[in-house]
Amino acid sequence: MKSILNSAKKEATPPKKLQEQKMRIAKKACNLIGQTIEKHPQVVGFELGGSYAKGTWLAEKADIDIFVKFNKKTSESNFTDLGTKIGFQSLKKYKPYTRYAEHPFVEAVIDGTKVNIVPCYDVNKGEWQSATDRSIYHTKFMSQKLSDSMKGEVRILKKFFHHIGVYGAEIAKEGFSGYVSEVLISYFGSFEKTIKKISELKKGQVIGKSGKKFDSYVVIIDPVDSNRNLGTAISVDNLGKFVLASREFLKKPSKKFFKKPTSKRSVKNTDKIIVTQFRFKARSDDIIWGQIKRASNALKTQLELGGFSVLRNSAVKDENGNAALIFLLHTKKIESSLVRSGPEISSKEHCKKFISANRKKSQLMWINDDGRIQSLQKRKHDDVKLFLRDVLKNNLKNSGIPRGLEKDFKSGVKVIDASKVSTKSIKEAITDIAITDETVFRAN
Repeated sequence: MKSILNSAKKEATPPKKLQEQKMRIAKKACNLIGQTIEKHPQVVGFELGGSYAKGTWLAEKADIDIFVKFNKKTSESNFTDLGTKIGFQSLKKYKPYTRYAEHPFVEAVIDGTKVNIVPCYDVNKGEWQSATDRSIYHTKFMSQKLSDSMKGEVRILKKFFHHIGVYGAEIAKEGFSGYVSEVLISYFGSFEKTIKKISELKKGQVIGKSGKKFDSYVVIIDPVDSNRNLGTAISVDNLGKFVLASREFLKKPSKKFFKKPTSKRSVKNTDKIIVTQFRFKARSDDIIWGQIKRASNALKTQLELGGFSVLRNSAVKDENGNAALIFLLHTKKIESSLVRSGPEISSKEHCKKFISANRKKSQLMWINDDGRIQSLQKRKHDDVKLFLRDVLKNNLKNSGIPRGLEKDFKSGVKVIDASKVSTKSIKEAITDIAITDETVFRAN
């Protein structure tokens, strides 16, 4: 294992020429920011942050993050407006554009590298006024905590996450962020120790120390803020992949765990997949991803209430305004009748109400061995496409679909079989939900 990890660390370390290039770009961006903020008294300075500043960046993902620090008395509206203005002024030569998280920030590409100008408040530790205020403290903490050797261990862990497809904290991925990678190594000391701990993970396990109680499958305490659980943002699916892949690597170490998967994906089960496809008006990524994920879970609930067994569900959107909610079902067509269970015969008034409400709809009524009235009734829909179309046309407001999506749905929504999908991004998402992930569930 030692030789494999040494080799992986060497490959994960950016070459010297690339390091020099990034340094030049970072210096250029910092000079531009420095010149711009002189005109704005609300700004007290700026600092490099992110994985580049901490020395844990990977060659294939090396954004440069610069945090512009505002006086803590700056109003939220000025913070947002001026933060964006400074970003555009600083990067005006490089066609800057706005991106969104909790607050908007500005991004541009300088010599092939993304540079992010992010506003934050200049506050004392723990006195956070915005979500980005911790970032500078994250950089300071990791710069002190991580030795050069540990930084290499972080890079190995990031490569591992990339291989099994769980890297990225954005809501679209719900995986492991670069910062979580650093936190795990800071707690456990090395990649090997980290995966040994994760391979034995127990539900509700707490990594780190906090006086606060959290409710998530794994709790990862932010060492800079003991009231913050980094595990909340990680889906159980992605956590499970990390656990299984860790066990597999420990059983049979291999260099392939740090490389991009090359296995061919043979698509199965698409005959059991139904897709709700629509177009959406442009909005920030965080907002639309949150909406379509909630919509997918809401329709899953509706399907299960309607008698359909949903094995997996997901949501997808692309940069061209296409979105879809995807459902893998046990079967698309279910029994045409269902049994409604009523009250026990000892409950006089409830029996009267149940019989009155269900008598005309019943094909058969009887009393079961538990003394409860039973009613056999014909379903309104036994075909999943007809069921979903009915929900979306006649019961949209009560379906659980976020209000922000209602206009998009009313503008035109299609309920179709997976085989009828032609949009590339949606077809890829169908493949993801329809096949076994061979990077995690290995045959050996």
